[in-house]
Amino acid sequence: MINFLKIKKAYPPKRRGITALELLVVIAVLGIIFAIVIPQFSKTRELQVVKNTTSDILSSLNKAQSQTLASLNSSSYGVHLQSNKVIIFKGMVFSSNDPSNEIINILSPANISNVTLAGTSGSSGDVYFNRLSGTPNQTGTITVSSPSFSKIITISATGTTSTN
Repeated sequence: MINFLKIKKAYPPKRRGITALELLVVIAVLGIIFAIVIPQFSKTRELQVVKNTTSDILSSLNKAQSQTLASLNSSSYGVHLQSNKVIIFKGMVFSSNDPSNEIINILSPANISNVTLAGTSGSSGDVYFNRLSGTPNQTGTITVSSPSFSKIITISATGTTSTN
């Protein structure tokens, strides 16, 4: 029995745990994975912001047209477009001081980069709808963009809107 104890003591016990080299390998692998995945999440978020902004603009145009056709407050309604916001206004002329304006802010990194109405391009523009027919006073396109993506909204002569 004494021999058995001596043999057992002759071999060191097994060490448990991780070495510094194993830890460095795991950290390097995780770093590579994060370097690949994080930019994809960023682009996915950016695309979603552009889609949401496009949807907000389409909803604003449709709401202004619907309110006009319903003769809400016996008035026509329109949409004022700026690079960082969309404003639904009452009447045929936009007034920034009107308390009845409904402001929809555009989230970064999306913005309205170009508004082309009746052949005139710019960074802003106004569209209002005729009370009896619901047709817009101008047709054209609105470009929503971010650093990596863009969408174009088209306003037709009948007042229908579409996107690419």
